[in-house]
Amino acid sequence: MSAQIIKAKLATIDKGSVTSPQGFMAGATYAGIKQPGKGVLDLGILASEAQCQAAGLFTTNKVQSAPVKISKKHLKSHQAGAIIVNSGCANACTGKKGLADTEEVIAMVAEGLSLSPENILVASTGIIGTYLPVNKISENLDKIVFSAEGGHDFARAMMTTDTFPKQKAVKVTVGETEFVIGGVAKGAGMIHPDLATMLCFITTDAAVEPGFLQRALKKAVEASLNMISIDGDTSPNDTVIILANGMAGNEEIKGSSPMAVPFQQALQEVCISLARDIARDGEGATKIIEVRVQGAKNLGDARRAARYVVSSPLVKAAIHGNDPNWGRIMVAMGMSGAEIRESRVELFINGHLLFKKGEPQSYSDPEVSSSLNQSEVVILVDLHLGRARATAWGCDLSEEYVTANSDYST
Repeated sequence: MSAQIIKAKLATIDKGSVTSPQGFMAGATYAGIKQPGKGVLDLGILASEAQCQAAGLFTTNKVQSAPVKISKKHLKSHQAGAIIVNSGCANACTGKKGLADTEEVIAMVAEGLSLSPENILVASTGIIGTYLPVNKISENLDKIVFSAEGGHDFARAMMTTDTFPKQKAVKVTVGETEFVIGGVAKGAGMIHPDLATMLCFITTDAAVEPGFLQRALKKAVEASLNMISIDGDTSPNDTVIILANGMAGNEEIKGSSPMAVPFQQALQEVCISLARDIARDGEGATKIIEVRVQGAKNLGDARRAARYVVSSPLVKAAIHGNDPNWGRIMVAMGMSGAEIRESRVELFINGHLLFKKGEPQSYSDPEVSSSLNQSEVVILVDLHLGRARATAWGCDLSEEYVTANSDYST
């Protein structure tokens, strides 16, 4: 049976978060993993009142943290009941002890929530090569108070160099059926994801078939979190997890269900919002850069070209300096591997046509430079080779990025 086309209403939930869907609770505390400070949180738990169908995507970096290895193993059952996250310690490159520490923390959380350890997923972010302070976590777990509003604190507990929490929730209404998708993410540096981004957790009260849940997550991530770049580095901790507890009471959504399309649309909207926030909050960033590539021969080419431009240090530096050096954009696309014919390309920066069909165009340098002196910059490239299009997001490269990463561990 093929999916029917149905009308769905998508509405953003004001101050929505990962606990906006029914049945999800969260809480966070300060456990001394990070340096102390006013309002600092570094340990959080997200839990569901009902067992969840679960799906996940993880870093493709060959160096993988202990939490990634264990969460991958636990997700083989496609079920989960809770996620524990910490910031300040990545628990990566920590060998057998790192794995043992992670399992010890999971066992403590499982006992407190009356779940089996296999139902607990885990994620860490912070400095690589430091051991998880299990004793500090053990001493502070009981301080976590769960609530339906706790998603906001959970989002803050994930932050490292982030300057603000990334959160989004959307309500989907189709006739008498309603469900919610909510999400939180963190990331400001070491962002050039492949199948994931730094940390991102998504929840829904919809009932969703596990196979479709995994496919829907992958499709949404490929169009959003996989289309951002801050510095060209991927983390050993990159994790995206979605939990679906079915408490909305809807008929289970499968790939052939009428609800499959609105579910995918809502999930993608949440993921794109979180991806844009990560790009906007890049370390040292003063601007978000949006690169739109259209007219590509195929989707793969469109995505490669857009992502290559947004991750180019030369393009990012030029945008930071309000320099309309469009030649750097052309060269970045030429290096991407996408099919490009110089004689067909049209290139715009903030609506100004700078290059067309192999020829530079007349424009006012001061006018274009002035247009770059704003918080959002849009680069549009039409390859005129097909109908495929893609969008990527990134940020400018500032002196502050170098400063922030020259003494991160000290």
